[in-house]
Amino acid sequence: MHQDVEKILVTEEELNKIAHRLAKQITEDFAGKKLLIIGVLKGSIYFLTDLSRYIDLPCNIDFIQASSYGASTVSSGEIKIVKDTYEDLTGFDVLLVEDILDTGKTLKYIHDMLSKRNPESISVVTLLDKPARRVADIKADYVGVDVPDAFVVGYGLDYDQLYRNLPYIGVLKKSIYEK
Repeated sequence: MHQDVEKILVTEEELNKIAHRLAKQITEDFAGKKLLIIGVLKGSIYFLTDLSRYIDLPCNIDFIQASSYGASTVSSGEIKIVKDTYEDLTGFDVLLVEDILDTGKTLKYIHDMLSKRNPESISVVTLLDKPARRVADIKADYVGVDVPDAFVVGYGLDYDQLYRNLPYIGVLKKSIYEK
């Protein structure tokens, strides 16, 4: 599996430092608020787990799952909610946790949908930001690291449901997905 990665962009150690740094800022910014962390499945699961362990506040955790990729490396543009949130958002300050902010279409769709459910606020934290591909008008309030316009996998990010369990973020070899 590691042989399918062209190069490592973010090491396991760097991922840990990012989670600590962002959690510290989120802890300060959400102090005294009713925090609801919503992970965007499946890609955010590793990041959400590490991030939430370092947030020093009481919080609820929920999940939402949207799909627009399938087995492709490019978004279809058609967004489908596969799993919706369980919590009533009324009165919560929501923190959406995303693995990668790419075109922004899916995150914008989710953000707009959840905004209609009466939260106090909605903020976005993303592990990876790929601004070169942004087409939707959305940006993260908290960013782990910017990444180049390459297809990345690991630490929750996948290609055709594989490579999520890599302990780092790496660039997938084109020979894997250009078959």
